[in-house]
Amino acid sequence: MFSTIFGIGLSTLTRWKRQNHDADLLAGPHDDVGMELSCRRKQNELLRQERAQLRWATVFFGEEASR
Repeated sequence: MFSTIFGIGLSTLTRWKRQNHDADLLAGPHDDVGMELSCRRKQNELLRQERAQLRWATVFFGEEASR
């Protein structure tokens, strides 16, 4: 196989692959990560708005129930 043709051990190949993968992850934002972040920010804004509406409804209906 590959390691016998070039005389490179499997452990060396595995280490190189892991180092390359780690370096790629740390290289910075990728396109798909940016899109995911944008989507999460939109979801967070929607959740904030829903939470504000629920707080308002809790206050409103709490006052109605106490009358």
